[in-house]
Amino acid sequence: MTSYYKYTYFLLFIFSLSYYSCVNAPNYSNTPEIEFIGFTNLVMDQAPLNSDTTVMSIKFTDGDGDIGFEMETTGENIFIIDNRTNEFFDRFRAPAIPPQGANNGVSGEINMVLLNTCCIFPLVAGQDTISPCQSPDIYPTNELTFTVYIIDRAGNKSNEIVTPPITLNCN
Repeated sequence: MTSYYKYTYFLLFIFSLSYYSCVNAPNYSNTPEIEFIGFTNLVMDQAPLNSDTTVMSIKFTDGDGDIGFEMETTGENIFIIDNRTNEFFDRFRAPAIPPQGANNGVSGEINMVLLNTCCIFPLVAGQDTISPCQSPDIYPTNELTFTVYIIDRAGNKSNEIVTPPITLNCN
C-alpha cells in the first residue's frame, strides 16, 4: 500500500472519530414515551384458557431514566387495558434499567407475554345474553385490542398506545 493510501485512510479515520465524538446524547423527555412494535401472534384460540399466547413488543424512551423498580420495591408500572371491557387485562413490572449515558436517559424494548382470554359477545335486543367463553356459531371470532401505557418512578404517565387487533377464535 502506498503512503498516499495510508494517509487517506488515516484522515478518514480521524474524521470519523471526530464526527462520532461530536454527536450529542439523545435528548428524551422525562415523561416516558412508548411505541408499539408488534405481536408475535395475531390469532389466538379462546380456550382452554392460558393455553395460547402472543408476545407484545413496545419501544420506550425516558429522559431521566427512572423506568422500572428495584427488586425490593413492589408494584407494577406497565398497564394493559382490554378495550372490549375498558378493564385491566394485565399489569407488568419492569425492573430498574441501568443508565445508558451521561444524562441518564434510557431507551429500549419491552416484550410481554399475553395469555389468551375469552370471547365477549355483543348484547342483542330480543336475544338471550351469550356468556363469555362460549362458542356460538353466530360469533366465530372476536376482535381484541389493547391500550397500553407505562408509569415511571416519578409518577409520570407515558402516552397511551392502542394496538392493532388480535383475532380470538371463539369456536
